[in-house]
Amino acid sequence: MDKIIVNGGRKLNGEITVQGAKNSVLPILVATLLVDGVSVIHNCPMLSDVDATIKILQYLGCTVNRENHSITVDSTNVFRDDVPDNLMREMRSSIVFLGGILGRMGRAKLSTPGGCEIGLRPIDLHLSAMEQFGATVTDEDGFLVCSAGENGLQGTRITLSFPSVGATENIILAATCAMGTTIISNAAREPEISDLADFLNRCGAKIRGAGDSTVVIEGVKKLTPAEHTVIPDRIVASTYLIATAMTGGEILINSIIPSHIAPIIQPLRESGCNIVVNKKQVILESPKILKRIRMIRTMPHPGFPTDVQAQIMALTSVADGTSVIVENIFESRFKHIGELLRFGAKIHVEGRMAVVEGVNHLNGANVRATDLRGGSAMILAGLQARGTTEITEIHHIDRGYETPEKTLSELGADIKRVNSNEKQGNA
Repeated sequence: MDKIIVNGGRKLNGEITVQGAKNSVLPILVATLLVDGVSVIHNCPMLSDVDATIKILQYLGCTVNRENHSITVDSTNVFRDDVPDNLMREMRSSIVFLGGILGRMGRAKLSTPGGCEIGLRPIDLHLSAMEQFGATVTDEDGFLVCSAGENGLQGTRITLSFPSVGATENIILAATCAMGTTIISNAAREPEISDLADFLNRCGAKIRGAGDSTVVIEGVKKLTPAEHTVIPDRIVASTYLIATAMTGGEILINSIIPSHIAPIIQPLRESGCNIVVNKKQVILESPKILKRIRMIRTMPHPGFPTDVQAQIMALTSVADGTSVIVENIFESRFKHIGELLRFGAKIHVEGRMAVVEGVNHLNGANVRATDLRGGSAMILAGLQARGTTEITEIHHIDRGYETPEKTLSELGADIKRVNSNEKQGNA
């Protein structure tokens, strides 16, 4: 297994172009199942989650070709309606195949998704929505089987008890080719929802309101092939902004949609960062001393994203003063705290609230990536820390960050990926 080694204490300075959004490309690739022909998706990052999605598409009968950051999917010969357990367990977001397969085949057989253990991600919202379309849901030897029946899926009105991103995506996928009109109330408003709808609309779907709390989908009989470019990854952009702030450097990030990262701009400014936002660029200049961030509460978009909670906690651990972070989305998304403590961070947890007392500096440590975003927080801590940090279980990081060691090295960091069996001096 690989590990990442960081020699901390270097300022990050420079210019980067952010990768395509993981949380967009996965549902968009699933959406190609609904298309009658060949879809071409550009700006697809090189991630293990993308690889896992491709494996499932190929298992279902798609022909998939990748050339650099463009993926071509020919779904003409899809013939399966099930996903085996070993493929479902490779990523948490695999449940989004439910709406895609059911919409294409009229039946879907799936097991429980895998991925990071950051807390419960109940699929009852997904299953309840499919039932409201008229599908039947049964349990067959541990597999969930959804069947549309003889009349197919019927448009309906669905009100979500929580604005779940995955459930909203599944409903959109199922509704796109269903009979009649579907209305989603309390839909998720994340930019990735809009990106999925943009791709489907390019293929002939009739979706309006994506990105708002009410989404209306008029079912169509078929979708035709189209090309689409995935939006930039707001979480990755946020991570590199925070990394730069923690190391006292300056960064320019290109190819970003500034409105997508607006929820993290204010906390970074509160910490003392000077931030300039242009049309497709963000420039951050770090202060000499980071200030505390009084209170951060993770919320559904457009609130502060839970996917940046671990990274901002790493920043507050070296800020001057005491910060409070409340995690409202996932009940087990504080697993990275135990690893941050190894660096010398001072963090006290009470339920869903973490009180972070900033220290002058962190010290290098041997830590592990507890999950995708927790893993990125370990890299950030290592960049700021004095001495050497070794991070193991980095397969979690590879799910969402394309070769972060290369990007950070280009910005001036002393960071490299080595095989765990190799000695550091021979890496």
